[in-house]
Amino acid sequence: MGYTAGLLLRTACLLSSVLEHAGTLRVTMRTHSLEVVQGDAVILPCSFFTMSPLSRLNIVWTLTPFSDPRSPKQVIAYDHGQVIEDPALIGRVGFVDVPWRADVVLNNTRVSDAGTYRCVVSNPPEAGDPGIGQLSLSVLAPPSLPMCLWDGDTVVGSSVTLTCVVEQSVPVPEIQWNKLEPEQIPLPVNMLGDLKGTVSIHNVSAQNSGLYRCSVSNHLGIQNCYISLNVYSALSPSPGILQGVLLSLSMAFILLVLLVLVLWLHRSGRKRKWQEGEEEECYNEIRYTPTLLRRSFV
Repeated sequence: MGYTAGLLLRTACLLSSVLEHAGTLRVTMRTHSLEVVQGDAVILPCSFFTMSPLSRLNIVWTLTPFSDPRSPKQVIAYDHGQVIEDPALIGRVGFVDVPWRADVVLNNTRVSDAGTYRCVVSNPPEAGDPGIGQLSLSVLAPPSLPMCLWDGDTVVGSSVTLTCVVEQSVPVPEIQWNKLEPEQIPLPVNMLGDLKGTVSIHNVSAQNSGLYRCSVSNHLGIQNCYISLNVYSALSPSPGILQGVLLSLSMAFILLVLLVLVLWLHRSGRKRKWQEGEEEECYNEIRYTPTLLRRSFV
């Protein structure tokens, strides 16, 4: 009798637990990690189970970006039959089969779309807390075009630093520096973070002159940038100094020509004025002399 009573009690507890869970909304994520290549579309899966009618169903997708974990934002929502999209994602995000599923599609993916996505589903008057599912999305991208820079002094015996910077690459790229002329020589790279690689050249000589290339690559692609380095002796002027000297000489010549022209015009003007004055004096002399003569005979 005691065994039968205990069995009935356990059965009742199990049945009560099943009924309790049957009345609670549940969310299921069919995967918890996704990868997509930048520009492609991806479906973020989220399924749910509910025993209540779907007239008051509410679905909210949020994103916590990997690049800014402290700034989560709402991606898209479904509330009482209406779809509300993030204005920045209009045309790129949408539900696939709402209200039967909470899956969303994300088109034309960007690196900024990478992060942790949460699917939150509630369906009043369903008992219990809203169902929550979570997945992470990684957006892969080939390297963007890098920028090659140099800093230092190209006088023999000085030091020069070559820098290669790439703005975007997922996964983290490999950065290589090579001297291409007269033969290709690999150079040791000092990485400053994931997207910046430098090469330091100390006590430079004429042999360091030539064309240098930075290559940035991951499994999605490769990009290059170049620097032409010219090392000169301190005894001979650099190309920049030569250009400055030539420019100064040209300006001095132009100023000299203008000065000569101004002096010539000034001198010509004075000579013309003197000639005009002389002619006027002669004219007056011829005009008034007869009058004086007539007066003297009257």
